[in-house]
Parts: sequence; C-alpha cells; structure tokens
Amino acid sequence: MPVIFLIGPTASGKTKLSIKLAKELNAEIISCDSMCVYKGMDILTSKPTLADRKKIKHHLIDIISPSREFNAAEYRCIALEKIKDILKRKKTPLFVGGSGLYVKAVIDGLFPSAEKDLKFRKKQEALAKKYGKGYLFRKLQKIDPGRAGKIHPNDLRRIIRALEIYHTEKKKPSELNINTQPLEYDFKIFGLQLDRSKLYKNIDTRVEEMFKKGIVEEVKKLSRKKLSMTAGRALGYGEVLGYLKARYSLEEAKELLKKNTRHFAKRQLTWFRPDKRICWVNSQNKSYSFCELTARMKI
Repeated sequence: MPVIFLIGPTASGKTKLSIKLAKELNAEIISCDSMCVYKGMDILTSKPTLADRKKIKHHLIDIISPSREFNAAEYRCIALEKIKDILKRKKTPLFVGGSGLYVKAVIDGLFPSAEKDLKFRKKQEALAKKYGKGYLFRKLQKIDPGRAGKIHPNDLRRIIRALEIYHTEKKKPSELNINTQPLEYDFKIFGLQLDRSKLYKNIDTRVEEMFKKGIVEEVKKLSRKKLSMTAGRALGYGEVLGYLKARYSLEEAKELLKKNTRHFAKRQLTWFRPDKRICWVNSQNKSYSFCELTARMKI
C-alpha cells in the first residue's frame, strides 16, 4: 500500500472522509496542517475531534507550544519518521490537510533557501534550450557529483536550482544540511473539491460553529501568551483579536473571518492546481471508498 495524501481547501470535507478511509485502509492519519501542530489552538485550526482521534490514531497534532516557531523542514523530518514507523507496523500512512508547502516538502523534498538569482536562472534556461538538459546536468556532475546523483538528468528545475545554489552560496548543495531527497515510497494524492457556492456555504457554517464553540475565549487565552510569528498568523486569530480590542463588532468579526477564509481557500486551490499528480474528486454528494478514488486516477 502506498503513502496516501488527502488534500484540498479548508471546509471541503477532508476530515470526514479521512476517518472513513483510515478505517478501510487500516491507516494512521498524519496531519498536514501547519497550524494543527500548535497546542491550545483547537477551535482556530478546526482540529479533528477527540472522538475521531480516539477512533483513529493521529500524528503531528498538538506537538509544540504556540510560542515556538515551526517550519516545513521540521515538519518533513518528523513526518518521514512517522511514515517509517507506521509502515513498520504494517499500517498505511494517510496524510490529511491543506498546507501545500508541507505536502510538497514531504513528497518533493526541500531546497536550501539560498538567495534567488533570476538572471542566472534565465541564462541557464537559455543554455538548456540551446545545448540540451544534458549540458547542464554534466556541468552539475562536475561541480557536485553527490547532488547530481540525486537528481534525474531530465529534471531541469532541480538541476538549475542546484547550480543556482552553488552560484549564490559558493558551496556545493550537497554540503548544505537540507534534505532535498524526494519521498522514497510510492504515493497517491487525492484532492477534494466542491462547487464554489457549496464550499463557501461550508465555510460560513464552520465559522458560525467556531464562535459557538468558544473561539473568542480561545483567542483571549492565546493573546495573553507571546505567540511565535507563525502561530500568530493562524486564520481567525487576528480577526477575533480585532473584536477583543473593540475595533469592530462581533458580527463584523464573523463576516471578516468568513471573507478571509474564502480567500484562503482560493489560495490553497491556486497552490495545488498546477500539480498534475493530484487526482481531483468532487466531494459534494458522496463519501468515497479508496477503491472508488483509485478508479478515478489515470493509470
């Protein structure tokens, strides 16, 4: 059984379907949400309920204080260990979430955050067009055989990025302590999508439920702590904090959060859309089985 990814915009039905799939596949769920790692942000991040987490084992939820920074590199390191552990116990790793960068980090690896040089990139692209991809690959082999050995000769984007790192950092990419190795296991990515009107209706309903569950009190408690820059960007935190600071009314806070959540869902879809490896299914009228999902993939 491959590693499974269930992705999509917020409020598209990922959590409900993930529980069904996890039972069917004897899976354990690995949260792929950049905010669910933080403790004390249950309502803000719409974490799976405790009841669901008792039915199915979940990972990478409530693992650090919101005062700590957390990033995709840390996430990838922990997630890869979880995959190994779950597979060792003859179960299926099921990633569920909408944080596109975290999904990409697990599947494709992370590139060192070296300075970008667009002029250099364009020059390399021109050389590849003139002399072929092999020309740049051989160039990389001479500069950094270790890094070249981990890149397919036709993967022009990675070849150019490796050359760019050497050009800007004056160091071999293989000398930088960043895990750029793609996921070594077979994987399938399923994306949930809804008609826009239905998605927006789900978002509005979710926001109303968040206020009923006590999001205002949760934000009030969090505001007494020194949140990390990352945790402080959690959707809903700023909107509710504005209400607590009397900048606008409670109803205005709700409407602002609904609007910003719709914008967030659009950004999630914009991130995922270019990835041709994703099999998109409409989750509006049906809760799919794994066999039904795989039947929709282009094999």
